[in-house]
Amino acid sequence: MKQRVVIGMSGGVDSAVSAWLLKEAGYDVVGLFMKNWEDDDDSEYCSSRQDFLDAASAADVIGIDLEAVNFAKEYKERVFSDFLREYSAGRTPNPDVLCNAEIKFAAFLDHAMRMGAEKIATGHYARVRETERGFELLRGLDAGKDQSYFLHRLTQAQLSKAMFPVGELQKTRVREIAREIGLPVAAKKDSTGICFIGERPFREFLNRYLPTQPGPIRNDKGEVIGEHVGLAFYTLGQRKGIGIGGSREGNGEPWFVARKDLAHNTLWVVQGHDHPWLLTHTLNAVHVNWIAGTAPDIAAPVTVKTRYRAPDGACTIESLDSHESTMRLAFPEPQWAATPGQSAVLYQGEVCLGGGFIEAVDNSDLPEVVEPAAAPKKRRRRSANVRSSR
Repeated sequence: MKQRVVIGMSGGVDSAVSAWLLKEAGYDVVGLFMKNWEDDDDSEYCSSRQDFLDAASAADVIGIDLEAVNFAKEYKERVFSDFLREYSAGRTPNPDVLCNAEIKFAAFLDHAMRMGAEKIATGHYARVRETERGFELLRGLDAGKDQSYFLHRLTQAQLSKAMFPVGELQKTRVREIAREIGLPVAAKKDSTGICFIGERPFREFLNRYLPTQPGPIRNDKGEVIGEHVGLAFYTLGQRKGIGIGGSREGNGEPWFVARKDLAHNTLWVVQGHDHPWLLTHTLNAVHVNWIAGTAPDIAAPVTVKTRYRAPDGACTIESLDSHESTMRLAFPEPQWAATPGQSAVLYQGEVCLGGGFIEAVDNSDLPEVVEPAAAPKKRRRRSANVRSSR
């Protein structure tokens, strides 16, 4: 009997070509469309209905069955609630990381096993390699599309069931295949942004769930130069949408978000991409997951990504606490705008080792910011025509 593989089909070209490649390789392929969000199905920004129609059209061309399953409840409980909690705490989470760990390789995997699957597949640009020590997660061969960063929380059990057919290909080749076999999604634009937000204005969306609390924007001298709309709407390293002009009150260089002070509801900004406040020398990460199941040799050379689009940076693991699932990383060359809530993901060459959520960054060489003292109140002078009661 053919080995059954259930593939997550999103309505995009990557998952459609993945399904075709699996069928061509001789697998019994079944498509599964996951509905993870339903709060505003009628919104102009919600593309789930069109995505399902695109997935169904692709499945018809490939010649496989497609089933739809609703994981909206699981998504809201396991991913979206954490997303709101992190933003409320002043951090910037990446829900796609949790979506992979909690939905695509948990709820989806369980559902696929009940369908008789032996493996599951997705359109991620990553690879799996089996060795005598277990399963390794490798970068996708297309360096510009590699998505191993988003998969760093997978376990051995999850990875042993995973297949990533397009991980061996360049994106240009994936689109060529789609055109050659007549897939209706061959030229469909890649989805961007957070899965449940899509192309909608992010600030408008977040405002529906989190209260806004405006406060001062200060520069690195402590001077108030504007007002923010709420700290949750900003992230470290942000350049656009801050609300202050590029040359206002400064040297003409662009402004960047550098700090968020929840205690004083203050947004701190600096000018210049390489301002010291934007450079991180060490960081602490929590809820660390090692794909191999055990921590790597602390003395072994590793590199790190502190955000998806960041280049690999040299890194030293200063300390590990397996019991607490924490680690401390140091960088010979500082990382730019390492952001609490994002993931610090470690690599050895092409192998993704795992990673954790950035809890705190330490810029030890930065001067302490002291808010300017309030101007002393002027004493009211007693009017000359007022007689003393004495």
